[in-house]
Amino acid sequence: MGIAIGCLVPLVVAARLQPSAAGFATHTQLGLQECAFLQRTGLPCPSCGMTTSWAWFVRGNLVASLYVQPMGTVLAVITVAGVWVGFYVAIIGRPVYRLLRLLPGRYYFVPLLSFAILAWGWKIYIHLAGVDGWR
Repeated sequence: MGIAIGCLVPLVVAARLQPSAAGFATHTQLGLQECAFLQRTGLPCPSCGMTTSWAWFVRGNLVASLYVQPMGTVLAVITVAGVWVGFYVAIIGRPVYRLLRLLPGRYYFVPLLSFAILAWGWKIYIHLAGVDGWR
């Protein structure tokens, strides 16, 4: 139940935020500072746009979520799966860890890491091209 609630909290927080039209800085609505990496280098950091992506995701706009930060969409999907699996385990009481043993880490860690690097490259590209954000 703790995993389900822990995964549900960031989804609820994302639902309460208004996605930034700029494609980043939605997290500032939570009282957090703007991205220092972006301010210093002029390039988005690897997590720039994640909160905006999640805010679009919870609104059902998957295209905007993918466009703004593809890795944010992937992490949001994994989080939704965590909510469902957590509630399943809490209600049914059957463990799910045996399923994870069937799929060794190398089959999902390397692709996720590769996708994260490509997503960061996409974010840098759309930022430098001046087409960052979703209107």
